[in-house]
Amino acid sequence: MVKIFIDPGHGGSDPGAVGNGISEKNITLQIANQIQQILLNEYQNVSVRMSRTTDQTVSLNARTSAANSWGADFYLSVHINSGGGTGFESYVYPNVDALTKSYQDAIHEEVLKQTDYRDRGQKQANFHVLRESNMPALLTENGFVDNVTDANKLKDPAYINRIARGHVNGLARAFRLPRKTGAPVNPIPSSPPSSANQNTLYKVQIGAFSKRENAEALAERARNAGFQVYIVHDS
Repeated sequence: MVKIFIDPGHGGSDPGAVGNGISEKNITLQIANQIQQILLNEYQNVSVRMSRTTDQTVSLNARTSAANSWGADFYLSVHINSGGGTGFESYVYPNVDALTKSYQDAIHEEVLKQTDYRDRGQKQANFHVLRESNMPALLTENGFVDNVTDANKLKDPAYINRIARGHVNGLARAFRLPRKTGAPVNPIPSSPPSSANQNTLYKVQIGAFSKRENAEALAERARNAGFQVYIVHDS
């Protein structure tokens, strides 16, 4: 059983970053709740705990102590940025091992696949939650509250789901989580269809191979990314 500890940043008396009518503490909780829901609904062999499930004040020490006491396999801290920038970035503790870096690679890449955020890079920092956690840990910064474009995205429940789905796809990839039998596959479209073309389907081919095993390998990668896949044999 893979134990994932999810930490929605800030909360209670600590609003975090504030701008454009939103508070970081509320958005991080929305994203974290979605991550937990998708993981438990769609994947096997995973257990989830959260540092907070409501708008409550939780100290940094309490957060890492809870994860350490539980014996979590991974610590995910979800944040929203501020300071005049735009986009997505992720952090690990300086000079972490290759395993932690591979987890950062997976989650960072999958979040960017699901969103249209600017890639601000994979970074390192001496943050408490990264330093004091006894397991591999990652902190993500999901857009800027003081950037109007980013803030408008963060006000959209569908975009919150995109962010959460990216984190989940990264976790599933990093820990090779098996999907539950019959779990729905919910790829997120890049834009909603207009009423004029709701009955129109556009098909996308992403590969053609002379050997079936190569097609199967690519199909599995697409399934793991949340897409419905068909293999067609052309004679």
